[in-house]
Amino acid sequence: MEKPENITPKVITLGCRLNAYESDVMAGHARDADLKDAVFINTCAVTNEAVRQSRYAVRKAKRDYPGAKIIVTGCAAQINPQEFAAMDEVDAVIGNEEKMHAGSFEPQALFGGSKVKVNDIMSVRETAPQLISGANRPAEKSQSRTRAFLQVQNGCDHRCTFCIIPYGRGGARSVPAGEVVAHVKSLVAQGYGEVVLTGVDLSSWGQDLPGTPPLGDLVRRVLKLVPDLKRLRLSSIDPAEIDDALFEAITTNSRMTPYLHLSLQAGDDMILKRMKRRHSRSDAINLCARLQSARPEITFGADMIAGFPTETEDMFENSKSIISEIGIAWLHVFPYSAREGTPAAKMPPVKGDIIKARARILRDAGDAVRRSHIESRIGHIDEALFEATELGRLPDFTLVKVSSPPEAGSFAKVKLTGYDGENAIGILHG
Repeated sequence: MEKPENITPKVITLGCRLNAYESDVMAGHARDADLKDAVFINTCAVTNEAVRQSRYAVRKAKRDYPGAKIIVTGCAAQINPQEFAAMDEVDAVIGNEEKMHAGSFEPQALFGGSKVKVNDIMSVRETAPQLISGANRPAEKSQSRTRAFLQVQNGCDHRCTFCIIPYGRGGARSVPAGEVVAHVKSLVAQGYGEVVLTGVDLSSWGQDLPGTPPLGDLVRRVLKLVPDLKRLRLSSIDPAEIDDALFEAITTNSRMTPYLHLSLQAGDDMILKRMKRRHSRSDAINLCARLQSARPEITFGADMIAGFPTETEDMFENSKSIISEIGIAWLHVFPYSAREGTPAAKMPPVKGDIIKARARILRDAGDAVRRSHIESRIGHIDEALFEATELGRLPDFTLVKVSSPPEAGSFAKVKLTGYDGENAIGILHG
């Protein structure tokens, strides 16, 4: 097979929204360094399956771009760099810190010397150097002109028993509020109608900054100092860490989207305890009830793990029932996958076929809540931010499909008329 002509720097992303944001930054650095024949694989390590998919992505990239240099980074590469360095397809392995620095992308730095360039992530104290530098990164412009994801936090100081990610991301660290505000202003000036604040443990933002400001202070500051921002959204929140200022912003400011994605993981107290989560079942239910009481239009998404070790049928039923009790319309279900090096990997496992069956049941329960929510909105009119497809995103996270969508990045009033089994259907209004 001949080498494809003019391979531009390509970044293949696996995993979370933070990885997707960082891939945009990496693409900008690679373009600046004129790395025309390079493919970067930004890996994920959240489950064994994610690591397997990361290795597959490396092999596929070499088949698809046989003349390109293959560079592997991301959490799986950070945690086990030698595993990827040993792959014949791989030309270089760089760590999660290194991938954010422009200097790492200079050809001599990238391909000279050792194949592995991965720092001890636990020693890293800097967050998002592409923000702190103050540069108006071209990478930001590579995002679609709809929603911009902005990294304001990295790392995690908690040690949930199922999670390997702190060893890929390091300790919790925050971008100062002034830098965040400056970059939100820049994104709005570039034409973005919505900004999504993201991080590994977003709820912990500020705990390492002078005065330990809560996340709510950052949100209020952005909303006050960037009045032209139409929508502000949060990527994911720990139910144990919603401070009073954040609660007030979510429930009283119309520019704050009425949607929260909760890092819930389970709905049974014993499983939550064995996971080393910091909230109980009642904590999550009561928080959502308070939010709905203060802002009735709010909706919820959540991450949940099916088949965590020791999970009995009764424990699973508690997780299943919390979906409808809270009203989790956008549910991300992860079948439990043991990660070597985590305490949960040593706990008595649930059989694989049971894990798969429980994951399917949870997804079905989430689908039912989403259907009920969307059907309850039929006949309502709301404002959608249209993406680079025929779909528009409502403030409450509902996707609505219209037959003649306006230009991507524009807002338009939409009247909901139906549900197609996955998304709402609507017509432009006015």
